[in-house]
Amino acid sequence: MTPPPHRLPLRWRSLLLFLLVASAPFCLAGDAGLYPQLPCEAPIYDSFAFCDTSLPIAARARALVSLLTLPEKIQQLSNTAAAVPRLGLPAFEWWSESLHGIASNGPGVAFNGSVRAATEFPQVILSAAAFNRTLWGAMARAIAVEARAMYNVGQAGLTYWAPNINIFRDPRWGRGQETPGEDPLLAAEFAVEYVKGLQGEYDTGDADGSSLMLSACCKHYTAYDLDRWGNYTRYIFNAQVNEQDMEDTYQPPFESCVKEGHASCLMCAYNQVNGVPACARADLLNKARKEWGFEGYVTSDCDAVAIIYADQKYTSSPEDSIADVLKAGMDINCGTYLARHTESAIRSGKVQEEDIDRALVNLFSVQLRLGIFDGKSAKKRYGHLGPDNLCTKEHRDLALEAVRQGIVLLKNAKDFLPLRKHEVNSVAIIGPGASDTTVYGGDYTGVPCNSTSILEGIRSYIPRATFATGCIDVPCQTMDQFDEALAIAKDAEIVVVVAGLNLTEETEDFDRVSLLLPGKQMELIRSIANISKKPLILVLTGGGPIDLSFAKEDPLVSSILWLGYPGEVGGQALAEVLFGDVNPGGRLPVMWYPESFTAIPMTDMNMRADPSRDYPGRTYRFYTGNQVYDFGHGLSYSKYSYKFLSVPEKITVSQSSAEDHIKSKPPHIVATKVVSICEDMKFHVKISVFNNGHMEGSHTVLLFYRPRTSIRGAPHKQLIGFERARIKPNEAAEVDILVDPCKHFSFADEHGQRILPLGTHVLMLEDLEREFVIEPEEFSVQNKKIEDKVDDKKQFEKSHEEL
Repeated sequence: MTPPPHRLPLRWRSLLLFLLVASAPFCLAGDAGLYPQLPCEAPIYDSFAFCDTSLPIAARARALVSLLTLPEKIQQLSNTAAAVPRLGLPAFEWWSESLHGIASNGPGVAFNGSVRAATEFPQVILSAAAFNRTLWGAMARAIAVEARAMYNVGQAGLTYWAPNINIFRDPRWGRGQETPGEDPLLAAEFAVEYVKGLQGEYDTGDADGSSLMLSACCKHYTAYDLDRWGNYTRYIFNAQVNEQDMEDTYQPPFESCVKEGHASCLMCAYNQVNGVPACARADLLNKARKEWGFEGYVTSDCDAVAIIYADQKYTSSPEDSIADVLKAGMDINCGTYLARHTESAIRSGKVQEEDIDRALVNLFSVQLRLGIFDGKSAKKRYGHLGPDNLCTKEHRDLALEAVRQGIVLLKNAKDFLPLRKHEVNSVAIIGPGASDTTVYGGDYTGVPCNSTSILEGIRSYIPRATFATGCIDVPCQTMDQFDEALAIAKDAEIVVVVAGLNLTEETEDFDRVSLLLPGKQMELIRSIANISKKPLILVLTGGGPIDLSFAKEDPLVSSILWLGYPGEVGGQALAEVLFGDVNPGGRLPVMWYPESFTAIPMTDMNMRADPSRDYPGRTYRFYTGNQVYDFGHGLSYSKYSYKFLSVPEKITVSQSSAEDHIKSKPPHIVATKVVSICEDMKFHVKISVFNNGHMEGSHTVLLFYRPRTSIRGAPHKQLIGFERARIKPNEAAEVDILVDPCKHFSFADEHGQRILPLGTHVLMLEDLEREFVIEPEEFSVQNKKIEDKVDDKKQFEKSHEEL
């Protein structure tokens, strides 16, 4: 007997949804001459009020909803929204993916027509390592152009369920590769740039006054970072999150995504949050709308409504599940559950038609902002884009630059790198990932335009480079291929070993068990290191942290580079770094833990350490254990030095506006909800960065903060700003970072309230530190009186000496 859809594995559920879509009247024909069907087409369907572009978006959406029958309304609550022929409405597919390029996941995209490929940018975790906002925005804009071009020929949709901005909380998480890393500020900044780039320059966040190129969706809301570990799956996992961690770790990326990025979609997660399914958490969904100003639609993850009853046993019927999510504020279900059960939920009185109307207004408002209800003008807007706008040289160069900036040099003993092309006679390249470009994409990929392997990249410098797989595949369960690898390594002057991870080790619905290299990769590396003429170069693919302690300390391993999942141009970028045409400047966006960390249950959501139960905490902000490589680690072929040019010595908090919010006993703290004082406290930090090397470099400046004294609940250190600067050898560049103390120096107390410690604070640029003070006006006045008395005394003594 075939199990119901929610019991099927994810890949089968996706296939079932695709087959449902294939039978629907939606244009995915892949015919370059067939523009997608649009509403409000003259002369028959353009007289409806929802076609009147002079009306506000909300009014048009309500007008459309008022014309629908109840059965028609219900059929709009699926990701594959049904057509309404009598109103001229074609079917609409909400589910398309664009994490790091147009992806084939989901039914909204098809590479089966005049477009057969799209630019494959590096996976998000590698792009995040560039710490470059401009780069992130440029990639998102390029993806948007390719998506609109595919839409114009009926091969893609307009609503994309990306980015994934969950915190990479545990190094074993299979989907950590899809995220910007473990730091809330970094994830938030990436979210803002990605959403703004994908949705277009015309979006202002005002639902009645803005238009969208595409719709971006920030996911997975919230506290989602476990897929399948031990006996736990994302479908049943109850994430127990305290108010403190929710406020200063899990929520900040989503808040920024909405407030600053103006995302038009949020996706609620599979998991429960403190005992309630995420899609039924009315408090969290209301927070997004009422406190953050969210204007858009909320979708469930695929089948996330079905599992509330079937797997989580949270409700007693499908109808109860539907009532819970609709009344909580969810608008659409990825899957068919609402389409199948909403009518009975209404008949039973558990759902009212008004609940559906509210959801449909949100959904149609986004479609209206996308311009598809604008009649003939809808075909003109972005209508010039087509197949020639995909796989362009411009986009490939952008993907290449992203990899160049993201590659992280983890080790470079005795400045072994860069290699000098004219001094290298022979190179041996070992590892299945050196020639297999399918390794380079990672999760959520499409069809790349023209992939360059690592082998091809190195051979563009050293044509006679030899190659052996060493392992049959990345999991490397046998030593059958070792002999050939050892033979070519023994004869070569330079040996490059490509090791690490691929999707057999980490992916959606599959978390890692170990942080060590898979299978017998470690044995291969050690065997080759022992017989090679010179210390070998180790290149690592994959998204998650790896315990490389053995190679980090081994003098027979000269250099280690992390390549992540580099996309279609990874091989070229790596070769440029190896041979010195590019000076590496990437920084790790996640700390690399030792294997011993796997003794910590992945289900423990607490960020802060708890010595009473030997819990070491998580991420660089709170972890107290040993580490392999720290967050932000990354070497260069140049040496850089820093100098603080401008930092205030003291910041004063207005006593009149903050007196009710300042704790009277040490440590003195002020609640950051006092908005008026926060605006007055912002300041700029000006930094000089000098390149002491002989190569030009694109250098990443990371500015951290810590309180000078230990404060309960405060992070060890916290990233508060970053900039990327290109600096010529023996020259300096000036970097300006805006600091908002209420945002950057604050953390949450045990009740989830943001607090700002007063007193002495420390800014950190690697080993360079600078202190400054934040104090209430009362203290400042007292100190001023003391200073005045001292000055008066000195003046008196000076006058006395003169007499």
